[in-house]
Amino acid sequence: MKIVIINSGSSSIKYQLIDMPTQEVICSGMIDRIGLDTSNFTYKTNKDSIEEILAIPNHKVGLEKISTLLLDEKVGVIKSTAEIEAVGHRVVHGGASFSDTVLITEEVKEKIKQLFELAPLHNPANLEGIVVAEEVFPSAKQVAVFDTAFHQTMHEVAYKYAIPNYLLTENKIRAYGFHGTSHKYVSEKAINYLESVNSLHTNIITIHLGNGCSITAVKDGKSVDHSMGFGPMNGLIMGTRSGDIDQSVIFYMVNTLGYQLNEVNTVLNKQSGMLGITGYSDLRDIEANAEKGDLNCQLALDMNVYRIKKYIGAYAAAMNGVDAIVFTAGIGENSSYIRKSVCKDMEFLGIELDEAKNEIRSKEIREINTVNSKTKVLVVPTNEELEIANQVYDLILK
Repeated sequence: MKIVIINSGSSSIKYQLIDMPTQEVICSGMIDRIGLDTSNFTYKTNKDSIEEILAIPNHKVGLEKISTLLLDEKVGVIKSTAEIEAVGHRVVHGGASFSDTVLITEEVKEKIKQLFELAPLHNPANLEGIVVAEEVFPSAKQVAVFDTAFHQTMHEVAYKYAIPNYLLTENKIRAYGFHGTSHKYVSEKAINYLESVNSLHTNIITIHLGNGCSITAVKDGKSVDHSMGFGPMNGLIMGTRSGDIDQSVIFYMVNTLGYQLNEVNTVLNKQSGMLGITGYSDLRDIEANAEKGDLNCQLALDMNVYRIKKYIGAYAAAMNGVDAIVFTAGIGENSSYIRKSVCKDMEFLGIELDEAKNEIRSKEIREINTVNSKTKVLVVPTNEELEIANQVYDLILK
């Protein structure tokens, strides 16, 4: 069964064509820095590899380019769209309507659209991917895998807000959690690894760091707390999102500074985070400029690290200890600087980093802690596309 996986992030698209159940990756690639004139585009098969830097103004243009190459006479991997039996889509916010993987219908699309305001950087891009895929692969089953599903195991004390009860019972206002596909995949990989080396794995903290960032407390393989909440804006500092902020700031911006609510939403979602502090949203640019002496870039890095460390401490307290912390996603897997900074001065939690191991780059799961470290520090490459493919395949076989 050939399954196309489309993972539309806030500023990126990752895609794979996977044969199931063999899990053979026939084609893969990604587009990042969407919205800039310097978007990176990659397309790889067993025979061909294409890398380009070009302007990708939005997700629709990116998806159309991907579909064109899949069918290309020279570098394409399918001759007809009829070869594709299913398309699996990452959808960030499922709200109270979806707690599991589902076949996409008009009703499902409408509910995804209704959640645009809660995930304005993601759900529109996710729905765009669905609409384009329906046009390109008309005979394939379209399947949605929701980021919020993994966090349905959070207990009420973690997901409920201290607001009037009717806002939960009638309006479903609660913490839902996000990046669940990634957190689920890497936590399972980490547990399997820890079992293979006879290490404890009861309490794990998974740290997903990309343009969007989040952190999850995983106890006995289940999500028990998560940094994001009702929408994917709060928690850690992100590329363009503020992360945690005092609600009073919003009222002050509206009542005293004269902002409209939609303007505040734009500021907090698209103009804040690392971009708001430095003028750059991509960590690679920020690290490079910090090395050149840019004080705002250095401050942004320090603030980012400080926020991550606060959450690690909070989740260690919530779970009565931590056996391993896991770094994943674009920044978590590739930025040795961020990993080193997060692990610095954390000996009280049993975290000791091996700096030589930390500098090694690999696509495999690896330990970067010292031999004497009581807490394991792992880098686990995420593979949301494979996790989505597994869930799509299981659903179709039911």
